[in-house]
Amino acid sequence: MKIAIVGSGYVGLVTGTCFAEVGIDVTCVDIDQNKIDQLHKGVIPIYEPGLEEMLLRNVKKGRLKFTTSLAESLEDCKVLFTAVGTPPDKDGSADLQYVLSVARECGRNMKDYLLIVTKSTVPVGTADKVRNVVQEELDKRNVSIPFDVASNPEFLKEGAAINDFLKPDRIVVGVDSHEAEELMKSLYKPFTLNGHPVIFMDITSAEMTKYAANAMLATKISFMNDIANLCEIVGADINMVRKGIGSDSRIGSKFIYPGIGYGGSCFPKDVKALIHTAEENNYHLRVLKAVEEVNQDQKSVLFQKVLNHFGGDLQDKTIAIWGLSFKPQTDDMREAPSVVIIKKLLSAGAKVKAYDPVAMQEAKHQLGNAISFAEDQYDALINADALLLVTEWSEFKFPNFNIVKKLMAQPLIFDGRNIYDRTEMQQAGFKYYCIGIDTSR
Repeated sequence: MKIAIVGSGYVGLVTGTCFAEVGIDVTCVDIDQNKIDQLHKGVIPIYEPGLEEMLLRNVKKGRLKFTTSLAESLEDCKVLFTAVGTPPDKDGSADLQYVLSVARECGRNMKDYLLIVTKSTVPVGTADKVRNVVQEELDKRNVSIPFDVASNPEFLKEGAAINDFLKPDRIVVGVDSHEAEELMKSLYKPFTLNGHPVIFMDITSAEMTKYAANAMLATKISFMNDIANLCEIVGADINMVRKGIGSDSRIGSKFIYPGIGYGGSCFPKDVKALIHTAEENNYHLRVLKAVEEVNQDQKSVLFQKVLNHFGGDLQDKTIAIWGLSFKPQTDDMREAPSVVIIKKLLSAGAKVKAYDPVAMQEAKHQLGNAISFAEDQYDALINADALLLVTEWSEFKFPNFNIVKKLMAQPLIFDGRNIYDRTEMQQAGFKYYCIGIDTSR
């Protein structure tokens, strides 16, 4: 089967490469000529473990191609995936201009039956808009070409996207025709043969499933952060509380780690979009509004701890930052807590020197020369008045604390991810702060 995927960003590139890996002929389409040129050379625009090797392998085997021409990609194509961005507008709604632009191009260029599948995260009702736009273009051409629209939301975790795609918990597909369902069954046959479930439903439910899933995960994170803040006030240990509730099978142990808030390309955007969808339908998602509010506040918690420790005066203090990406195994800094923390530190008069294993280049785009960038994690510590652990990369979990102590101006650590043991830190001579535990007790 030949398919096309429009959009060669995170979702599109992972989707296209993984489909090629199971033997499907894939053409990835993007309007950015430079990006396509780089992909032809094997240079990928994102960091995702395992993606580069898989991409190069499938390009070499001729199963994965890249082009800027959507019209060209439609030749003999049965299924076209839309994997373009849906950035949030100022009101929190998803901007569908790129999704509808793809639909418009399909209507202008398709010659035979085509199944147009939305992979991008889009609000309920988008499939109808896509269908209307395609039909409008066909009417302008005065042609009658059958087509279907489907929804196939992605559930990829950055840093584990390859495994998530090839070994999914579930594959959700929304269709409204028998032909579309049969095509999607055929496309996902390699996965069902390996026991991975495909759940077929109506399109509206599929569109809602993506938002509901991310909103639920975001809710768990904000709930735990709210409880963590209360734990500090009353003298409880959030790590013990987490173990206590995580053993309940109805709750589970995933996504209940306290920290400094969620970020990335999905949770913040999708929570806002779902809230906006509800308001458009005269309904108020009170729980999700609280989830968003807690998350925004949580991004300032670590900074407030630093400010309190120094008596409100950070002028000319040197602060080392370990971790810039919103989570490990990615260079994505969209909505990253690090950006909020760094900007607050700078506004308070502090100097910041940061290190991240892969997100340094992206950080330079976002922060410019406002901060210093270290060559490695230890370089960031030289004469630092405090260390802030912001992203829990593996290489930060077991540093040589003797070296850390010697390099710093004073042995002071603010652990935003609770990856260190409080007792061990105190025994090693560090003043240690974390989330959800009052370390002064």
